[in-house]
Amino acid sequence: MLAVCAAPFVLGWLAYEYRWGAGQPSNYGELLKPRPVGGALAPLKGKWVLVTADAATCPAACERKLYIVRQVRKAQGKDMERIDRLWLLTDSGRPRAELVAALDGGHIAAADAELLKALPNLADVYLVDPLGNLMMRFPADADPTKMIKDLQRLLKYSSFG
Repeated sequence: MLAVCAAPFVLGWLAYEYRWGAGQPSNYGELLKPRPVGGALAPLKGKWVLVTADAATCPAACERKLYIVRQVRKAQGKDMERIDRLWLLTDSGRPRAELVAALDGGHIAAADAELLKALPNLADVYLVDPLGNLMMRFPADADPTKMIKDLQRLLKYSSFG
């Protein structure tokens, strides 16, 4: 009788101690310690914001990131209005007209030094929550399908934005 009653506690302790069943995290993007960011993001407060940072000349990798971010937003269906996009220009140049047209409603802003300092790697794609906190990072060559799943999960369980 003692073994039957003690078994759940012993098994629970073993599972905790040896991480039984502990798999990989379910999110694709890397969760960052939330920290407030301002600057060009201030007018977009209240929405989830996908942020990219590149030079105005926008090489092929930059164009691919902008395309992925646009498609990830569109894939959210009825929730796509809860997401906005921001391309931070890391230099003083002007983007080509066809790039601006391809943004399809995304925002472009000059990045200030404080905002650029808050982004650990400018090649990556970042997600800012509706409260204005930097909270997730996706790799520069992100898998759009996995990004879509992460955003769907966030939007499903979040009442913000």
